[in-house]
Amino acid sequence: NYAQGHLGDIVYIDIDKEGEMIDKEDTFGSIEAVKTVSDMFMPLTGELLEINPLLDEKPEMINQDPYGDGWIIKISITKTDEVNGLLSAEQYNDIIDV
Repeated sequence: NYAQGHLGDIVYIDIDKEGEMIDKEDTFGSIEAVKTVSDMFMPLTGELLEINPLLDEKPEMINQDPYGDGWIIKISITKTDEVNGLLSAEQYNDIIDV
């Protein structure tokens, strides 16, 4: 939610790695807003199982509902120990001082 808020209006999503194994912190695609294009990075090592098909025609769903219909990808985690390094939304908000 924080990132989409700073990017502004999302106009295009480019992800072409469905079915591929991707390491933590490697890019899996890009997200284009009105003013910029940014890489998207894997939060955990895993296989990219599914890309939200709704985003092809409605990329703005990321702005409108980032925790619901605006989801981006689904993955199968292969290194479960990496989960311990993730932050909750509340912890992340504390770090960015929202």
